[in-house]
Amino acid sequence: MPAVWNLSRLQPSGLRKTVEDLFSECDIRIDGNGPCDIRVFHEAFYARVLAHGSLGFGESYMAGWWDTRDLEELVYRLLKARLDERVRTWRGFIAYCTARAFNLQRRSRAFEVGERHYDIGNDLYQRMLDRRMIYSCGYWETARTLEEAQEAKLRLVFRKLALQPGQRILDVGCGWGGALRFAAEEHGVEGVGITVSREQAVFATKLCEGLPIAIRLQDYRDLNGQFDHIYSIGMFEHVGPKNYRTYMKTLRRCLRPGGRLLLHTIGANRAIGRSDPWINKYIFPNSKLPSKEQISRAIDGLFAASHVQSIGSHYVQTLREWRRNFERHWPALKERRDATFYRMWRFYLCASAASFRAENNDVWQFLLTPIAA
Repeated sequence: MPAVWNLSRLQPSGLRKTVEDLFSECDIRIDGNGPCDIRVFHEAFYARVLAHGSLGFGESYMAGWWDTRDLEELVYRLLKARLDERVRTWRGFIAYCTARAFNLQRRSRAFEVGERHYDIGNDLYQRMLDRRMIYSCGYWETARTLEEAQEAKLRLVFRKLALQPGQRILDVGCGWGGALRFAAEEHGVEGVGITVSREQAVFATKLCEGLPIAIRLQDYRDLNGQFDHIYSIGMFEHVGPKNYRTYMKTLRRCLRPGGRLLLHTIGANRAIGRSDPWINKYIFPNSKLPSKEQISRAIDGLFAASHVQSIGSHYVQTLREWRRNFERHWPALKERRDATFYRMWRFYLCASAASFRAENNDVWQFLLTPIAA
């Protein structure tokens, strides 16, 4: 059962003792000397964590109320002990009920994640990502660098699709166009990419100039046309459970007979009714990680899963490389951003790596073939 405290009856020393006891279960000490011990600079930290759970924990880090030498390891220990499940709040309960009752990813909200996450500055992503700006899990089987890992991932995807020269492909959630350009140059295909980010659409259009590629600022529900193959890398996390079936029906309608659909998505290994409140508020609004069961229900009668591969363990190294790039380039990036943004983005990257280490999340590649009507 989640922990419940009457904060009004707890003295400051009691608040600290409660948090200390919770953290001690994860071998984390307040003001200790270990690499992932927490140094607290603001006494309101304890009440904020107990009152607001993971949201308060992340916000207090952004505000500089606490720090640690090894943020990723700290969050990993908290997640491994499932402390996030034990410290629940009324806000979290309301968010859960809202996600169950309403379609948070409906058409009218489709472009919100583009505006609030992907449109915050191409300079950030150019410095953080590889040269193709692939913003998804790399494939580190034999790779030694981020560049090699992202190219290996693209080769893995297109090998599964068995691309042939002259084919027409669709990239659902095309990002900055790097994958489409690679497919056109390496395999001689033509393609269409859609995104809900204006910045991505402008950048991708310029990147793919001179190639038989069209970039559209478009919601997936407005798709039309026919394609030999379709792939979606790191976009399904924004679709939402109430829209999974619509998503699959739309792509099935656009896929020519004999075509294949490659779905690459982060997934939740544990059933959860809502997104982490801090991630939802500051990083990916309206996002929701699917489960394998939800994907299976969404494709029922439309597609057969001919192959499923798990590569979630590869995301830890990918996120660490992104964080190193971000920190190395911060002197240039901070001209347009403040210290709060730095701590927010660093918390995002470290906590994400921790979630994959704790096996809360995975990355799946589903190779789907259409079932005859």
